[in-house]
Amino acid sequence: MPKAPAYQWPEGKTCAVAFSADVDGESPWIWRHRGQSEGPIGEIEQRRFGPRVGIYRLMDLLDEFKVNGSFYVPSWIAETYPHLLPEIAARGFELGAHGHFHERVDEVDRDHNARILDRSLAVFERQLGKRPLGYRSPSWEITADLHQLLKERGFTYDSSLMGYDHPYSLDDLTEVPIQWLIDDAIYFRYTDAQSRTPVDPALVLNSWIEEFEGIREFGGAFVLTVHPWISGRGQRIRLLRKLFTHILRYEDVWFTSIGEIASWHQSSANFSTFDTKLKLVSTNVTL
Repeated sequence: MPKAPAYQWPEGKTCAVAFSADVDGESPWIWRHRGQSEGPIGEIEQRRFGPRVGIYRLMDLLDEFKVNGSFYVPSWIAETYPHLLPEIAARGFELGAHGHFHERVDEVDRDHNARILDRSLAVFERQLGKRPLGYRSPSWEITADLHQLLKERGFTYDSSLMGYDHPYSLDDLTEVPIQWLIDDAIYFRYTDAQSRTPVDPALVLNSWIEEFEGIREFGGAFVLTVHPWISGRGQRIRLLRKLFTHILRYEDVWFTSIGEIASWHQSSANFSTFDTKLKLVSTNVTL
């Protein structure tokens, strides 16, 4: 495969930065414990901190720096906290779909994924009067069937895959890529004695700054992902404030929403330059 050309950002910009929050709350806990009459309450209360407190601190932080953000909300969370979608929208932030119970899409079949999408869209339409244009898969996994379902239901972009470090097109659906290195959960998620010890936030800040600097050097998109139940805590708010301060020193950085990045990709020459096809790999191989 020949070397790809450089990605072209709006005039005067060398890279993009987007803040995103996956507003999972307790929905993954419910999916994991489905079919049980009840479960332990320690983790579920920890997760409820997100929609109760953490999300407001994160929105206030974005307002403090006068930057946009993208929030991906499971529709069960939207139903359980019915004020949440309207309030996020009223504050001018982007909203996207994120499953219903934060289901693992590769653990259910095509029909089940179709029902999840339709249920999510119905909740968004009921609460906001419109459908979201963006989708992020729970656990950052996509199946070929789900990819097709997203296109059939009018989503204009996905933000779940990692095939480039800038936007690209996958079977004509725009992909705004993420990556695990700049997700808060791998560093700070701690729910019980079996979890790994949380990382020193100073080390995480340094790692994220280095990744931002590397992405800026190569002209990519730095798409940060946080979870309100994790990064809504005071320590992580302070970390994010330091990160934003560093990033906003640069006038050649486009700090915007994921939806705006997707729109730029679709309207620019990048769409055809970085157009890839969904290629399935057979696992029926002989070693």
